[in-house]
Amino acid sequence: MSTANTTDAKFLKRFRMEIDLRNVELARPHLPDGYSWGAWHPAIIDQHAFANHESFRTEMDCQIFVSLRTLKGCRDLMCSIMKHSGFLPQATWLIQFDGDDFRPAMPCGTIQGVAMSTTLGAIQNVGVIPEHRGFGLGRALVLKNLHAYRSCGLVRVYLDVSAENQGAIALYRSLGFKYSKTSYREIFAVD
Repeated sequence: MSTANTTDAKFLKRFRMEIDLRNVELARPHLPDGYSWGAWHPAIIDQHAFANHESFRTEMDCQIFVSLRTLKGCRDLMCSIMKHSGFLPQATWLIQFDGDDFRPAMPCGTIQGVAMSTTLGAIQNVGVIPEHRGFGLGRALVLKNLHAYRSCGLVRVYLDVSAENQGAIALYRSLGFKYSKTSYREIFAVD
């Protein structure tokens, strides 16, 4: 784990990555067969919370974002994002697994969007639950989000990612994101 020690506190290294939407061509988001999009609506807040919790509960992000550790915490987080003055419903998406002979339908991916100014957007919580990873859902979520930011007139978008999450970093780079700065977040003990 990438940590910096200051007394007894431990910190997780994070990268801020940014994309300039004026200088990048965005592919159309594509979902494989068996998956469908869910546009934001307050009635599906619990599905977003479920997808966030199942995506992050075993990941390093839980060490720094306590809300991701519980379903209630994820619901509270979604309520907080939804109440943010810059919340962009059109940049907030859910991916639903449609179900098959062996598994029931369920929410399996989520992303939220917030406008920080008239030109800058912040991607929140790109999450795909583990059993649905490897099918391009994360790429589809980010592309869907970026298209929404662009249609709203925003020109730059950023996100923060843990330095150890090399898969996510590679995905973001492949879409045109560039490193902009490093920060450290304190790790909180798991109860």
